[in-house]
Amino acid sequence: MGPDRPPVPARVKTAEDVKALVDERDIRFIRFWFTDILGQLKSFSINAAELDDAFEAGMGFDGSSITGFNAIEESDMIAMPDPETFAVLPWRPEEQGVGRMFCDVITPEKTPYEGDPRHVLRRAIARANEMGFDTFNVGPELEYFLFRDSRSTEVLDEGGYFDLTTLDAGSDVRRETVLALEQLGIHVEYTHHEVGPSQHEIDMRYADALKMADDCMTYRITVKEYAMKYGWHATFMPKPLFGENGSGMHTHQSLFTDGNNAFFDPDDQYFLSDVGKAFIAGQLKHAREICAIFAQWVNSYKRLVPGFEAPTYVAWSRRNRSALVRVPLYHPGREKATRMELRCPDPACNPYLTFAVLLQAGLEGIEKGYELPEPMEKNLYHLSGEDRRRLGVEQLPESLGEAIEIAAESELVLRTLGEHMFNRYVEIKRQEWDDYRVQVTTWELDRYLSIL
Repeated sequence: MGPDRPPVPARVKTAEDVKALVDERDIRFIRFWFTDILGQLKSFSINAAELDDAFEAGMGFDGSSITGFNAIEESDMIAMPDPETFAVLPWRPEEQGVGRMFCDVITPEKTPYEGDPRHVLRRAIARANEMGFDTFNVGPELEYFLFRDSRSTEVLDEGGYFDLTTLDAGSDVRRETVLALEQLGIHVEYTHHEVGPSQHEIDMRYADALKMADDCMTYRITVKEYAMKYGWHATFMPKPLFGENGSGMHTHQSLFTDGNNAFFDPDDQYFLSDVGKAFIAGQLKHAREICAIFAQWVNSYKRLVPGFEAPTYVAWSRRNRSALVRVPLYHPGREKATRMELRCPDPACNPYLTFAVLLQAGLEGIEKGYELPEPMEKNLYHLSGEDRRRLGVEQLPESLGEAIEIAAESELVLRTLGEHMFNRYVEIKRQEWDDYRVQVTTWELDRYLSIL
């Protein structure tokens, strides 16, 4: 398994390109990838000989066993491969290799399937296009932990942020992972050890939201595959270790029109255009409603607590990392880099749904002309509850139970997901919260059993 084979050339755009490359590289199998409603990667394989049929009519599969997809009685689904996402899997054998393509899920009537997360994101992008923006660029930073195995949280090192010592046991596996990602068509900007012990981050260069959501899925499986090669377990669980930083997915965002950054204004004190300000205002205003999408697990709310790097207060700032949104400082000549950074999503979210709700919330702000409040440059963790209320600073929900009930009332989330997916999502997340609520934990037994 060597990350030294040639990458797929950028010219692969059409079905014909894919077929030519499959012949040239002697690729035997092609995996069709798509995601369920929770952002778990699903896959089935076809033989290279079936490619013609697949590009023409898609490949049928049974959707009833996919979380959030249709029930048994209407379970026939069709996966339509997207040729632009073709890549060769670097962790499979070189001889008679394995390719993969992401798919759009459609119904037997050839209409987009309402429960397909990729379709939800495509719909949000279409709204941005109608409003005159041709690109929604996203640059997420996904952190993860490397553990000794999948049954424990035994760390491999005690390294800290940016540490480069023999303590960083992950540097070899990180290098191989980066080489593999580049072969898969993902441009890596930089990689480093994160704050927590055994915690890592590989930053992908920003791309348009649909490519980036595909890339997030690819990134997560690649990180896991290479960890497994070393006998380790990589996890994107938001808060695996008590008392240590959790893993976030800080998400940098900007809108472009004709190659120009719609967020940039040279004459503004923050170098932010009215569009940029309204977009940020939209995400702040709707942050509590969309929280159940970007922080979608019970465990996500163990990360979103005051005192760690994860933000909990709905505010924006330029330097302050306790705020939900940071607007990185502008450097002259870097107009294209003007962007907002949302710090609350975690890397276990469904990236398609997350980018879709973020875009829709931002567009809502632009369309309705939301006002951006003043930035909060003080450390919000140090304010008393009284001060925060006086300043009108809201807080993110404190549990999945609270978050899903706020989302269930949200017109924005309903419009973004569409009725079919909205209902399924709320139902699945309420069930998860109910399952959690009835558990009796070790913490409770340790605390109460002997004294009560």
